[in-house]
Amino acid sequence: MSQISDLSQATCTEIRDAVRAKKVSALEVTKHFSARIKALDPKINAFVTLNEKAELAASNVDGKIARGEDPGALAGVPMAVKDLLCTKGLKTTASSKMLANFIPPYSATVVNRLEAAGAVTLGKTSLDEFAMGSSNENAATGPVKNPWDPEYVPGGSSGGSAAALAARMAPGAIGTDTGGSIRQPASFCGLFGIKPTYGRVSRYGIIAFASSLDQAGPMAHSTKDCALLLETISGSCAYDSTSATIEVPKWSEIIKDDVKGLRVGLPKEYFAEKMDGDVERVTKEAIAALKDRGAIIVDITLPLVKHAVPVYYLVATSEAASNLARYDGMRYGHRTSNITTGSLEEVYTRSRGEGFGAEVKRRIMLGTYALSSGYYDAYYQKASQVRRLIRNEFLSAFESCDVILSPVCTSPAFKIGERINDPLEMYLNDIFTTSTNLAGLPGMSVPAGYSAKGLPIGVQLMTRHFDETRMFNVSLALENALGAVKARRPHVI
Repeated sequence: MSQISDLSQATCTEIRDAVRAKKVSALEVTKHFSARIKALDPKINAFVTLNEKAELAASNVDGKIARGEDPGALAGVPMAVKDLLCTKGLKTTASSKMLANFIPPYSATVVNRLEAAGAVTLGKTSLDEFAMGSSNENAATGPVKNPWDPEYVPGGSSGGSAAALAARMAPGAIGTDTGGSIRQPASFCGLFGIKPTYGRVSRYGIIAFASSLDQAGPMAHSTKDCALLLETISGSCAYDSTSATIEVPKWSEIIKDDVKGLRVGLPKEYFAEKMDGDVERVTKEAIAALKDRGAIIVDITLPLVKHAVPVYYLVATSEAASNLARYDGMRYGHRTSNITTGSLEEVYTRSRGEGFGAEVKRRIMLGTYALSSGYYDAYYQKASQVRRLIRNEFLSAFESCDVILSPVCTSPAFKIGERINDPLEMYLNDIFTTSTNLAGLPGMSVPAGYSAKGLPIGVQLMTRHFDETRMFNVSLALENALGAVKARRPHVI
């Protein structure tokens, strides 16, 4: 039996250490979390596909330990992987009918690095179709429910990963973030979640939404776990020319919670936005906690971030329209059986019409329009120019501060069905997160408190490019200062 009192409450680091010390077997850990998935997921709907070979992978880790071999930095740690990352031999759907039966012949670099480090892939988690959404209601398998209150959304697009983690169906999870898709669900579900600097993590094997914005990153229950997972999946990759060759620090070993003298910038534009009273209260409490620990609070201004949402939705939809053009019903993906004329145009039209959901179709049309002849210069090119100005504005701001702190969202989680029929309201949910992706900066959601209804609320940290170390330090300071945040548990468990 395990010497960890409660495996479901253990961190990735604790599980790894216990497995390596032979206090618990990797197989026992995997069986424990697999049982939790079977018991709890019918209430949450977080998983799309379970890995039937998970126990075999865990047994292989135990075998390495028995032979005296190094089992890896994540020995026996079960992981929930967003169903946007290819997994060799394991169905990868992007939560879309278009890829309902797609089984990749290779795995994403992120998955390969996790498994090479001894992690066990428990299964693939739901997302807004092709990562397009902020509520995880746009999934072919139906909406995912927030473990803190099943009437509420878990956030999106990485809502399945966040919900699986919050319900303790896995100790760690991988999501992707194109405009806030790790940070927003992390905030809604009371988790730590980081979008690393663009290029820090290879995009190879991740089904593309918007190639210049997409980044994979970890979600976990502690700063140290986030650091451990990120250092495992980071680094240059021969299959991704946009991956950076910069050295990957051992964050899990070097982070510290000393923020004395650290300059924390508060962008007035973020705090001028209309936000929920609970979000404002929790954010102010986090600022006060850092100030009490010796941080210096600095007011900064980022005038151009007011354009971030429209710029983002021009750039992202344009790249999405281009990336999703490959799904034509000919080479792979859904192909219609409802053919009358047999023309090529009919096959294309019906296959794409049946395979894509409403939100994906909406973004393809928006992007196609922005890229069309006569409109490219006015929309996509102009948006790209403003994007560069936003990036430069952030770099200038970092001359007067070391880290930027803001809310993650204007509100805690909202109810399922509340915004799904109002695309503009849903898009404005990304108002605090999209600029980070446009600028290629690292961003992180840190649990900071709760609403009056008991729903989690996070705060967002942003630092200079490739300065994740400083971000982790501030996150750890907040984690230690706001220890009471850990005391509550989701309703579903």
